[in-house]
Amino acid sequence: MFEAVLFDLDGTFADTAPDLAAALNRLRADIDLAPVPPGQLRRFTSQGVRGMLNAGLDLRPGDPLYAQFYERYLHYYSQDICVATTLFPGIDALLVRFESRGSPWGIITNKAQRFTLPLLTRLGYAKRAACVVSGDSAPRAKPAPQPMRLACALIGKEPARCLYVGDDSRDIQAGRAVGMATVAVRYGYLGDGDPIENWGADHLVDHAEEIAALAGVQ
Repeated sequence: MFEAVLFDLDGTFADTAPDLAAALNRLRADIDLAPVPPGQLRRFTSQGVRGMLNAGLDLRPGDPLYAQFYERYLHYYSQDICVATTLFPGIDALLVRFESRGSPWGIITNKAQRFTLPLLTRLGYAKRAACVVSGDSAPRAKPAPQPMRLACALIGKEPARCLYVGDDSRDIQAGRAVGMATVAVRYGYLGDGDPIENWGADHLVDHAEEIAALAGVQ
Protein backbone atom coordinates (compact mmCIF):
# COMPACT_ATOMS: atom_id res chain seq x y z
CA MET A 1 0.00 0.00 0.00
CA PHE A 2 1.39 3.39 -0.98
CA GLU A 3 1.43 6.19 1.57
CA ALA A 4 1.18 9.11 -0.88
CA VAL A 5 0.19 9.84 -4.45
CA LEU A 6 1.84 12.58 -6.47
CA PHE A 7 0.59 13.96 -9.78
CA ASP A 8 1.88 15.80 -12.77
CA LEU A 9 -0.44 18.78 -13.28
CA ASP A 10 -1.18 19.39 -16.97
CA GLY A 11 -2.72 16.39 -18.67
CA THR A 12 -2.81 14.20 -15.57
CA PHE A 13 -4.49 16.10 -12.74
CA ALA A 14 -6.16 18.92 -14.68
CA ASP A 15 -7.17 19.34 -18.30
CA THR A 16 -5.49 22.68 -18.97
CA ALA A 17 -5.37 22.29 -22.75
CA PRO A 18 -8.41 24.50 -23.52
CA ASP A 19 -6.94 27.56 -21.79
CA LEU A 20 -3.46 26.95 -23.19
CA ALA A 21 -4.94 26.71 -26.68
CA ALA A 22 -6.94 29.90 -26.10
CA ALA A 23 -3.74 31.80 -25.26
CA LEU A 24 -2.15 30.58 -28.47
CA ASN A 25 -5.14 31.60 -30.53
CA ARG A 26 -5.00 35.09 -29.02
CA LEU A 27 -1.45 35.29 -30.38
CA ARG A 28 -2.63 34.12 -33.79
CA ALA A 29 -5.37 36.74 -33.76
CA ASP A 30 -2.74 39.43 -33.10
CA ILE A 31 -1.18 38.63 -36.47
CA ASP A 32 -4.47 38.05 -38.30
CA LEU A 33 -4.31 34.25 -38.35
CA ALA A 34 -7.37 32.04 -37.97
CA PRO A 35 -7.66 30.05 -34.71
CA VAL A 36 -6.35 26.51 -34.52
CA PRO A 37 -8.96 23.97 -33.29
CA PRO A 38 -8.06 23.24 -29.64
CA GLY A 39 -8.23 19.49 -30.22
CA GLN A 40 -5.43 19.80 -32.75
CA LEU A 41 -3.15 21.27 -30.08
CA ARG A 42 -3.80 18.86 -27.20
CA ARG A 43 -0.88 16.54 -27.82
CA PHE A 44 1.57 19.44 -27.72
CA THR A 45 0.39 20.70 -24.33
CA SER A 46 2.86 18.63 -22.30
CA GLN A 47 5.72 20.29 -24.20
CA GLY A 48 4.84 23.65 -22.64
CA VAL A 49 5.11 26.99 -24.37
CA ARG A 50 7.82 25.72 -26.70
CA GLY A 51 5.53 23.02 -28.04
CA MET A 52 2.56 25.33 -28.40
CA LEU A 53 4.50 28.01 -30.28
CA ASN A 54 5.99 25.39 -32.56
CA ALA A 55 2.61 23.78 -33.27
CA GLY A 56 0.61 26.98 -33.63
CA LEU A 57 3.06 29.49 -35.07
CA ASP A 58 5.96 27.40 -36.38
CA LEU A 59 8.28 29.26 -33.99
CA ARG A 60 11.30 27.65 -32.37
CA PRO A 61 13.91 28.88 -29.87
CA GLY A 62 16.40 31.01 -31.75
CA ASP A 63 13.87 32.40 -34.20
CA PRO A 64 13.93 36.24 -34.20
CA LEU A 65 10.39 36.60 -32.84
CA TYR A 66 10.46 33.63 -30.45
CA ALA A 67 11.24 35.50 -27.22
CA GLN A 68 8.62 38.17 -27.93
CA PHE A 69 5.88 35.66 -28.63
CA TYR A 70 6.96 33.47 -25.71
CA GLU A 71 6.44 36.30 -23.23
CA ARG A 72 3.19 37.44 -24.84
CA TYR A 73 1.87 33.88 -24.73
CA LEU A 74 2.58 33.64 -20.99
CA HIS A 75 0.92 37.02 -20.44
CA TYR A 76 -2.25 35.91 -22.22
CA TYR A 77 -2.29 32.60 -20.38
CA SER A 78 -1.87 34.28 -16.98
CA GLN A 79 -4.88 36.50 -17.69
CA ASP A 80 -7.21 33.54 -18.34
CA ILE A 81 -5.53 30.68 -16.52
CA CYS A 82 -8.66 28.90 -15.34
CA VAL A 83 -11.54 29.66 -17.68
CA ALA A 84 -12.12 26.23 -19.23
CA THR A 85 -9.65 24.15 -17.18
CA THR A 86 -11.21 21.30 -15.19
CA LEU A 87 -10.04 18.27 -13.24
CA PHE A 88 -9.99 15.02 -15.15
CA PRO A 89 -12.84 12.65 -14.28
CA GLY A 90 -12.24 10.65 -11.13
CA ILE A 91 -9.40 12.78 -9.75
CA ASP A 92 -11.42 14.48 -7.01
CA ALA A 93 -12.88 11.19 -5.81
CA LEU A 94 -9.36 9.74 -5.67
CA LEU A 95 -8.14 12.70 -3.58
CA VAL A 96 -11.06 12.31 -1.18
CA ARG A 97 -10.14 8.67 -0.63
CA PHE A 98 -6.56 9.56 0.17
CA GLU A 99 -7.59 12.40 2.46
CA SER A 100 -10.09 10.21 4.31
CA ARG A 101 -7.25 7.79 5.02
CA GLY A 102 -5.03 10.62 6.22
CA SER A 103 -2.57 10.09 3.36
CA PRO A 104 -1.01 13.08 1.58
CA TRP A 105 -1.21 13.91 -2.10
CA GLY A 106 0.70 16.51 -4.04
CA ILE A 107 1.72 18.01 -7.36
CA ILE A 108 5.05 17.83 -9.17
CA THR A 109 4.95 19.82 -12.40
CA ASN A 110 7.27 21.60 -14.81
CA LYS A 111 4.83 24.51 -14.88
CA ALA A 112 6.31 27.62 -13.24
CA GLN A 113 5.11 28.47 -9.74
CA ARG A 114 3.59 31.78 -10.88
CA PHE A 115 1.08 29.71 -12.86
CA THR A 116 0.84 26.56 -10.75
CA LEU A 117 -0.32 28.15 -7.51
CA PRO A 118 -2.93 30.52 -9.03
CA LEU A 119 -4.34 27.66 -11.09
CA LEU A 120 -4.63 25.29 -8.12
CA THR A 121 -6.12 28.09 -6.03
CA ARG A 122 -8.83 28.80 -8.58
CA LEU A 123 -9.58 25.11 -8.92
CA GLY A 124 -9.88 24.95 -5.11
CA TYR A 125 -7.04 22.50 -4.41
CA ALA A 126 -4.04 24.62 -3.42
CA LYS A 127 -4.66 24.31 0.34
CA ARG A 128 -5.55 20.62 0.10
CA ALA A 129 -2.25 19.61 -1.52
CA ALA A 130 0.45 18.44 0.89
CA CYS A 131 3.08 19.78 -1.52
CA VAL A 132 3.24 21.71 -4.76
CA VAL A 133 6.59 21.41 -6.53
CA SER A 134 6.73 23.59 -9.63
CA GLY A 135 9.17 23.72 -12.51
CA ASP A 136 11.24 26.38 -10.77
CA SER A 137 11.02 24.93 -7.24
CA ALA A 138 14.12 22.74 -7.65
CA PRO A 139 17.46 23.36 -9.41
CA ARG A 140 16.33 21.25 -12.38
CA ALA A 141 12.90 20.27 -13.67
CA LYS A 142 11.68 16.81 -14.72
CA PRO A 143 13.00 14.46 -16.03
CA ALA A 144 15.71 15.31 -13.50
CA PRO A 145 15.11 13.66 -10.10
CA GLN A 146 15.45 16.81 -7.95
CA PRO A 147 11.74 17.77 -8.01
CA MET A 148 10.79 14.25 -6.93
CA ARG A 149 13.20 14.29 -4.01
CA LEU A 150 11.96 17.73 -2.95
CA ALA A 151 8.34 16.55 -2.95
CA CYS A 152 9.21 13.53 -0.80
CA ALA A 153 11.04 15.75 1.67
CA LEU A 154 8.07 18.12 1.88
CA ILE A 155 5.58 15.35 2.64
CA GLY A 156 7.96 13.29 4.77
CA LYS A 157 7.68 10.09 2.74
CA GLU A 158 10.28 7.82 1.19
CA PRO A 159 10.12 7.66 -2.63
CA ALA A 160 9.45 3.92 -2.54
CA ARG A 161 6.23 4.61 -0.60
CA CYS A 162 4.97 7.09 -3.21
CA LEU A 163 3.00 6.60 -6.42
CA TYR A 164 3.74 9.12 -9.17
CA VAL A 165 1.16 9.67 -11.91
CA GLY A 166 2.00 11.34 -15.22
CA ASP A 167 1.12 11.65 -18.90
CA ASP A 168 4.57 12.24 -20.39
CA SER A 169 7.68 10.08 -20.66
CA ARG A 170 9.59 12.67 -18.61
CA ASP A 171 7.26 12.00 -15.69
CA ILE A 172 8.06 8.31 -15.77
CA GLN A 173 11.80 8.92 -16.11
CA ALA A 174 11.79 11.25 -13.11
CA GLY A 175 9.76 8.90 -10.94
CA ARG A 176 11.87 5.87 -11.78
CA ALA A 177 15.07 7.82 -11.12
CA VAL A 178 14.21 8.10 -7.42
CA GLY A 179 12.54 4.71 -6.99
CA MET A 180 8.90 5.78 -7.06
CA ALA A 181 6.26 3.49 -8.49
CA THR A 182 5.02 5.12 -11.68
CA VAL A 183 1.65 5.29 -13.41
CA ALA A 184 1.21 6.52 -16.99
CA VAL A 185 -2.30 7.70 -17.89
CA ARG A 186 -3.69 7.03 -21.34
CA TYR A 187 -6.26 9.81 -20.88
CA GLY A 188 -3.49 12.46 -20.83
CA TYR A 189 -1.82 14.46 -23.59
CA LEU A 190 1.00 11.90 -24.19
CA GLY A 191 3.10 14.14 -26.44
CA ASP A 192 4.30 13.14 -29.88
CA GLY A 193 7.24 10.92 -28.95
CA ASP A 194 7.41 7.22 -28.10
CA PRO A 195 4.14 5.36 -27.48
CA ILE A 196 3.06 5.25 -23.85
CA GLU A 197 3.71 1.51 -23.74
CA ASN A 198 7.43 2.19 -24.28
CA TRP A 199 7.91 4.60 -21.39
CA GLY A 200 8.70 1.94 -18.81
CA ALA A 201 5.91 2.85 -16.39
CA ASP A 202 5.00 0.31 -13.72
CA HIS A 203 1.31 0.70 -14.53
CA LEU A 204 -0.86 2.02 -17.38
CA VAL A 205 -4.39 3.26 -16.70
CA ASP A 206 -7.25 4.55 -18.80
CA HIS A 207 -9.11 6.38 -16.01
CA ALA A 208 -8.23 7.96 -12.68
CA GLU A 209 -10.50 5.48 -10.90
CA GLU A 210 -7.95 2.76 -11.65
CA ILE A 211 -5.32 4.63 -9.63
CA ALA A 212 -7.30 4.03 -6.44
CA ALA A 213 -6.82 0.27 -6.75
CA LEU A 214 -3.10 0.66 -7.41
CA ALA A 215 -2.76 2.94 -4.38
CA GLY A 216 -4.81 0.66 -2.14
CA VAL A 217 -7.51 3.21 -1.30
CA GLN A 218 -10.60 1.56 -2.79
